[in-house]
Amino acid sequence: MTDQKATNITRHAGAVTRDDRHRLLGQRGCLVWLTGLSGSGKSTIAFELERLLIERGKAAYVLDGDNVRHGLNSNLGFSEQDRTENIRRITEVGALFVDAGIVTITAFISPFRKDRQQARDRLVDGEFFEVWIDTPLEVCEMRDPKGLYKKARAGEISDFTGIDSPYESPESPELTIQNDQGSPKDAAEQVLRLLEENGRLQAGST
Repeated sequence: MTDQKATNITRHAGAVTRDDRHRLLGQRGCLVWLTGLSGSGKSTIAFELERLLIERGKAAYVLDGDNVRHGLNSNLGFSEQDRTENIRRITEVGALFVDAGIVTITAFISPFRKDRQQARDRLVDGEFFEVWIDTPLEVCEMRDPKGLYKKARAGEISDFTGIDSPYESPESPELTIQNDQGSPKDAAEQVLRLLEENGRLQAGST
């Protein structure tokens, strides 16, 4: 986490608790963190999961890596320092959404274990679900939906994860999805079952 620079500030507690908000929604907020290489299918799975949850009457929202970089994180590049700050900011936004009772789904490469661990540590135990979209590099590169691997191989993009910047795979994720097999809906349903098994889709004390 970054050092606290603001001074003379006080945290204020409201009269409404997170349990109040979660009971209102009939669910328990959580952060589903999809991580994997570019082209692994994170965003497709995230938006399919959001659709399945909304169809069930559950409040859900996707924080997608590219989308966030068009606004909140538009001033960040892809150096290791900027990647870390990218994840720190989205972690804080995600924590607010969880507090509001939303099933929050992120789709970020988030290549460094330390950054994903900081995201986990920011939340209460049981609210963070790391989901590794384990798609082999050769499959991602063959898909190359944005043409980024081609540019990286040509030297037009630097610090590209999987080519000249490392991806540190999760060591103990809550779920691993082999996304070179099955459909995005199959993958999203796996995550849905994980949330059901952990009681996140029903109201209860957090």
